[in-house]
Amino acid sequence: MEKLLKINPEVKAIVSSGYSNDPVMSNYEDYGFKAVVPKPYRINDISRALKQLINS
Repeated sequence: MEKLLKINPEVKAIVSSGYSNDPVMSNYEDYGFKAVVPKPYRINDISRALKQLINS
């Protein structure tokens, strides 16, 4: 994300992982992500993340 944001500060990205204790998952905004979707994927989680992305 750091490199992507240097190229385009307007980039919007969602982070995803199955590791809930990953610091990026719990502090995703600190790493430049706009939303987070934990694995396994659920449609409600994806929908919520996309809404966050659109509204950010």
